[in-house]
Amino acid sequence: MLLGEILTEKQIIPALNASDRWEAIEELIDHLVSCDRIRGEDRDAIAGVVKKRETSMSTGIGFGVGIPHASTDLVDEVIGVFGRSAQGINFDALDNKPVKLVMLFLVPQGQFQKHLHTLANIAKTLHDSEFRSALCEAESAAAMEKIINSK
Repeated sequence: MLLGEILTEKQIIPALNASDRWEAIEELIDHLVSCDRIRGEDRDAIAGVVKKRETSMSTGIGFGVGIPHASTDLVDEVIGVFGRSAQGINFDALDNKPVKLVMLFLVPQGQFQKHLHTLANIAKTLHDSEFRSALCEAESAAAMEKIINSK
């Protein structure tokens, strides 16, 4: 799946408050609850699976990008939320640089191929330096969504 197929304007946070990857994951999951993409009663369980995956290896892939993700039986479709941090987040990234763009996504349990393809497509899209720059410079969630949908 492509970013534009996963995200709507309300699933984009143009100014994350988090200072580390754990706070970012919490903030992004809270946002999924607030925009009714996941149920409030599933919040802690979902945070747990995302953090468990993140503990095994940081999803800070370099270039100022983090892609925390997990499979769970608590979602029926691929669900995501995108956040931007002006100051950067310590994500223990592969290149040791702060992460400014974070795309958290969840895939239904047992959909391994969809999980891999979604991760690969997101990573490929966010590897484009012009695309990343445009997202960092966008003035609002609406502007960010427009950029995402142009890809």
